[in-house]
Amino acid sequence: MRVRSNTSICLIATLLLLQACAVAQLSSPAKKIIVAADGSGDYKTVQGAINSLPDSSATPRTIYIKKGTYAEKIYIEKANIIFEGEGREKTVIIASIARDEWRCSHTDDWGVATMNVGANDITLKNLTITNNYGFDFKERTIWCASDTSKNKEKKLRKDGHQMALRTMNMATRLKAVNCRFRSFGGDTVSPWETMNGMWYFKDCIMEGGVDFYCPRGWAWAENCEFITHTGPAAIWHDGSGHIDSKTVLVNCRFSGYDNFMLGRYHREAQFYLINCAFAKNMKDTPIYRVPTNNIINWGERIYYYNCHREGGNDFKWYSNNLPAGVQAGDITINWVFGNRWSPEKN
Repeated sequence: MRVRSNTSICLIATLLLLQACAVAQLSSPAKKIIVAADGSGDYKTVQGAINSLPDSSATPRTIYIKKGTYAEKIYIEKANIIFEGEGREKTVIIASIARDEWRCSHTDDWGVATMNVGANDITLKNLTITNNYGFDFKERTIWCASDTSKNKEKKLRKDGHQMALRTMNMATRLKAVNCRFRSFGGDTVSPWETMNGMWYFKDCIMEGGVDFYCPRGWAWAENCEFITHTGPAAIWHDGSGHIDSKTVLVNCRFSGYDNFMLGRYHREAQFYLINCAFAKNMKDTPIYRVPTNNIINWGERIYYYNCHREGGNDFKWYSNNLPAGVQAGDITINWVFGNRWSPEKN
């Protein structure tokens, strides 16, 4: 009988042990990083938790944020992270930023929002993200190097651009579930990537001024509430990167100040509103094209199905008008994103 050497036996045992450890590591859930402002977690700040992570990961990393108000501006440049709050009304991330002021000393929008996203596969759950500039507004005039006026002075506005969420730097996939995005001014939720952007929102509340929900590329919003504080439109779309780009809003509700207006566009756009409810005080004004020098090759593409105004007395412009060959049942998440992304499964 041939007897294996002790060295061979030890080597085999070591390999088996390493294999067992690898299997256990794959099967066990990744540890959540806990953020707590009171010091009871791993980190006191959200940015501190982000900074602790490796730059990349094949599996999602979860940052769990306990209840509290976190006064910080967030920069996300690492992919595959889930940000999960203890509750939508309990976990609040807040900063006060006027885009008009930011651009006086910066060449781009990186840093213009409360949450700045420059990475893919970012998930937000059970959070409120607020840009508080308009709510805390105090009138002031600043010196602005980039201003074209002679004296370089700019008077900041209460209803100017105030982004709670902004994507850039080629971020193309983000989803938010049971979140609230708040600002008083425009562009509250700005997921911007025209060529490949894919954005998914479910059970969210969004509020702000002009164009406060303004996705570029492909977007799906389901069971969301939109609250207009000011401005000539709540929703906006840029679908100029591809003829198939679209923004779809399903089972969504719209309210706002008296005579608030639903939406507008000034680039190629494609809107679908399905089973949506409009407050009684919405103005009798369809989603409209802003006068623009941009060339609109694909025409007006604004579609409605089963949308109604509170109290009845519906306006004619949102009567059912789906394009030929498209049924309401066809309009699904897969219809929007195709086989490129399945956000509801991740």
